[in-house]
Amino acid sequence: MEIITNRNKWFLISLGLIVIGLAVMLVNVALGRGAFNYDVQFKGGTEFTITFNEDPDVDNIRAIVTELTGQPNPQVVKILGGNEVSIVIQTVDQSVREEIIAKLVQTYSLPKANINYQDISATISGEMQRSAVQAILAACVIILAYVSFRFKNIVAGGSAIIALAHDVIIVVLSYAVFRIPLNYSFIAALLTILGYSINATIIIFDRIRENRSLLRRSTNEETINVSITQTLKRCLYTSITTLFTTVTLYIFGVTSIKEFMLPIIVGIVCGTYSSIFISGSVWYVLTVGPKKAFARAR
Repeated sequence: MEIITNRNKWFLISLGLIVIGLAVMLVNVALGRGAFNYDVQFKGGTEFTITFNEDPDVDNIRAIVTELTGQPNPQVVKILGGNEVSIVIQTVDQSVREEIIAKLVQTYSLPKANINYQDISATISGEMQRSAVQAILAACVIILAYVSFRFKNIVAGGSAIIALAHDVIIVVLSYAVFRIPLNYSFIAALLTILGYSINATIIIFDRIRENRSLLRRSTNEETINVSITQTLKRCLYTSITTLFTTVTLYIFGVTSIKEFMLPIIVGIVCGTYSSIFISGSVWYVLTVGPKKAFARAR
């Protein structure tokens, strides 16, 4: 496969995806919906506690709340050991709260005394957000140091970090495109993608290092192409196997699981793509120099 020869095509595909994601964010901002769909952990909200006369239908309650608030993913949880249900939604006007109470009273023949609500503050503070960014940056620095030491080549470490940054950017943009709620799982998803994506990249880089000794007469471009081709099946099979599990969890999981699995699925696909098409191409560009690399590319 002439992956390195066609490196400009892969770079343009990645750039196109990023531009589309940024455009969607700008459209959301222009429509007043915000660049991201921040969950209650970021923005705060309202929590309702309702005591029903019999075992409640959680799905029906969620549909009622969604209809009245316009929020696609309200947190509706049945409290074990009774007929109580907790509903957590993003901050709404008092009139909307009254509509929710009136609808539940009418639908389930409840006395108003069975419904209580309270405001809840954001639990993800500015300090926690800074800590999350610091954790991601620290992970990138450690990966850079490890890959550079492992392959005794700072170019390899830099290439791996650029590929990881590519994956993180696209996963973050997927939250804007698919309006996935930003909550605690956002931080976990990014760290998971960092760990997963670097695995396939190291496999490819390890083969490049081996082939540099075995294919001494080959050019850098030929060596990297051969190395990626030799490891292609392994990378694809590993990713496809992982996707079987994540897609199954997304299809059959509850809302909170779906919200975590969707960005993971995006990250697995993006990580596989970047490991095969981006990381080696970046290594080549950094090795021969951008001017010479882009002049030779088709």
